[in-house]
Amino acid sequence: MSVKQNFIKNIWKNRMIYSLLLPGLIWYIIFAYGPMGGLTLAFKTYKASKGIWGSPWCGFENYVYVFRDPAFLSSVWKTLYINIGRVLAGFCAPIILALMINEIPFTRYKKIVQTVATFPQFLSWVVVSSIMINFFGYNGPVNNIISLFSGSTINFLGNEKIFIPMLYVTEIWKTTGWYAIIYLAAIAGISPEQYEASKIDGATRIQNIFYVTLPNIMPTISIMLILTIGNLMSAGFDQVFNLSNAAVRDVSEILDMYIYRITFQSAPDFSFSTAVSLFRAAINMILLLMADRIAKFMGGEGLIG
Repeated sequence: MSVKQNFIKNIWKNRMIYSLLLPGLIWYIIFAYGPMGGLTLAFKTYKASKGIWGSPWCGFENYVYVFRDPAFLSSVWKTLYINIGRVLAGFCAPIILALMINEIPFTRYKKIVQTVATFPQFLSWVVVSSIMINFFGYNGPVNNIISLFSGSTINFLGNEKIFIPMLYVTEIWKTTGWYAIIYLAAIAGISPEQYEASKIDGATRIQNIFYVTLPNIMPTISIMLILTIGNLMSAGFDQVFNLSNAAVRDVSEILDMYIYRITFQSAPDFSFSTAVSLFRAAINMILLLMADRIAKFMGGEGLIG
């Protein structure tokens, strides 16, 4: 039997499993791979009357204009600065929360804590930004308390020095409980025999965390770190868009905000904005591959064989 016949036979044998994969596969083809044809616009001069396919090719002309724009280069560095700080500030928070929840001896209380910690993830950034504006605005409760003791107020929402730390704090508050679920699932897969063996050896609960729990979830931590680094150039648009204002534009215009501004707040040039978006995707891919190689070099698990 040839390889092709064997392949078809295996598909038919597992046809029920493949039928479950079919809807997801169709979705990816239509909404993920199909639109990739539009990326050709990055190398064309877009003409609305001719459409994407009929617009004339211009080679790398769009990229010449992109790299001549000081605002573009500034937005790239701001994106890296904010998102690298986001990783450093918040990546360990879900791991710590998962370890703490795992150490709670009462199952009912553990479920309550997990539910409460996960709830902020289901709030949109529109709602979170409204909460922040109401709490930290000039007439909000935080400034009312400050003015009660000092007689003055603080412009939290318009202060460039406060804006980036506010991004980190709100990101940690919103997403930590959600990502902790992944680590809790990894912890649940650890064999109880390892904890029993460490207990016989006289290990304390802290020692169990460092010598049993963390080594066992290290592959999950490695994969999550790789995925996070691979998304450095595109993370945070919803958050920054809803929390920023004109007063903090100098520190808040990340690459996605730059793309939004040149596409919708000025004369639209879809070829230019597509070129910037393709550049962002290419950098993300490079970062993903680098993170994967580094993880494997350090003895961890990788995503790519």
